[in-house]
Amino acid sequence: MESPAAPTVPRPATSRPELPITTTAPVKRERRWSVAALCVVLAAVAGLGAAAAVTSASDRTKVLAVARDVPAGQALTAADLVVAEVSADAALTPVTAGQKTSMVGKRAAVDLRKGGLLTASQLATGTGLGDDQQQVGVQVKRGQAPAGTLAPGDKVLAVTTPAQGEQQAGEAEAPPSTISAVVVTVSRPDASGSVVVNLAVANKKGPLLATRAAQGRIALVREPRGQ
Repeated sequence: MESPAAPTVPRPATSRPELPITTTAPVKRERRWSVAALCVVLAAVAGLGAAAAVTSASDRTKVLAVARDVPAGQALTAADLVVAEVSADAALTPVTAGQKTSMVGKRAAVDLRKGGLLTASQLATGTGLGDDQQQVGVQVKRGQAPAGTLAPGDKVLAVTTPAQGEQQAGEAEAPPSTISAVVVTVSRPDASGSVVVNLAVANKKGPLLATRAAQGRIALVREPRGQ
């Protein structure tokens, strides 16, 4: 006789610890997107900076500047001008560097200072002084004119100094002969301190003044300014 089967005993349920749901993969993807976005922003900024630099460089233009002080009335020389680069500005109207050759020989209508930009309004087609009068160049030595005070536009008296032996001691001193003139330009002093002063005088006075100047018999007296 067969023995009855043993009853089946259910196994106790074993509780497994719940594993946390990880988000490792999404975090990595999010970081990759952040890095990519940052690279895009940096590339855009760099591109804008480069574009601004190119635009700024293209906006610069070559113009003429004053290399040294030039008094009013004096003709410009090549050494008086230098090429400079400035940003384009509609408010500025400097003479372009390409016009340098045509600027040489033109006269300054006002005093030009070293470092300033050259503009057409600072130049005169003529001397601006004595264009309708005769002009005479007078070389005066040191002591024959006020030192460093003559300027274009000054009124002067060209005084005729006596020739050697013309006036003896004891004789009555006669009033000197004078010719009224206006200073047009004054050259830079040479090694001996002599300067050449261009004077504008009334018509028909030029030959007489030139003759006396050639003899070295002219001294200049500056008239009071403002009269």
